[in-house]
Amino acid sequence: MNDALALAEDLQTQAAGWSAEIELGYERRGDAVCQSIIVHPPGGIVGGDELAVSATVELGARAQITTPGAARWYGSAGATARQRISISVGEHGQAEWLPQETILFDGAIVESDLRVELCEDAAWFGWDIFCLGRSAAGERFERGRVRHRVEILRCGAPLWIERAKLDAGSPWLAAMAGLRAQPVFGTLLATAEHVPDDLLSSCRALRTSSGEGGVTRLPGLFVARYLGDSTAAARHYFAAIWALARPALLGRAAVMPRIWST
Repeated sequence: MNDALALAEDLQTQAAGWSAEIELGYERRGDAVCQSIIVHPPGGIVGGDELAVSATVELGARAQITTPGAARWYGSAGATARQRISISVGEHGQAEWLPQETILFDGAIVESDLRVELCEDAAWFGWDIFCLGRSAAGERFERGRVRHRVEILRCGAPLWIERAKLDAGSPWLAAMAGLRAQPVFGTLLATAEHVPDDLLSSCRALRTSSGEGGVTRLPGLFVARYLGDSTAAARHYFAAIWALARPALLGRAAVMPRIWST
């Protein structure tokens, strides 16, 4: 058992999980985008922790939420760590959810939910990137399980519903129709009534430094995926797509959050 996993499991036997909640509200004052950086003080998430993020973007407001670094979900002795993210966007509002990657340590037991509720003319642009095990250190995801759910609704009707059930040791993790034995995967989703052909072509012309990426358009949505072995490659690929798509879909220039460069 590695030291980090042993420490995480020892901490769980000594104390109840950490419970934390933050509520964010955005209202329009001028035409600027309000950028928020969410910091989790303990620096990592262990079994028994319960985290909740709630954000409300009011009429015409524009919000961008990101994180200062990778989220780390440590191995568990048996307790489940949970995270719930709920974002609602009012008429003519815009919300961007652009966190850095999530690293799931060997032995992590995780439930993660993202629910986005949009009014008729609201806009959404967001992504999530996951890494099973600390692949950079040669660690594999050999114990644990992950449950990840994403729901995007417009006026109560579903635009996108996805549920991932990942169990360590499952044949699906290595299957060609699954993760193909790759530890890193991610999804980018943006609402769009119309995705211009030239935007789609430009995004499809992008290449990842490692792994595979792809983009498509669905009714009301622009979608990109990544599958590979590098969180940095996934992050740079999604950021490049965001730089092309943000002006077209949100009507704003793509100015990278400064925290990404620190």
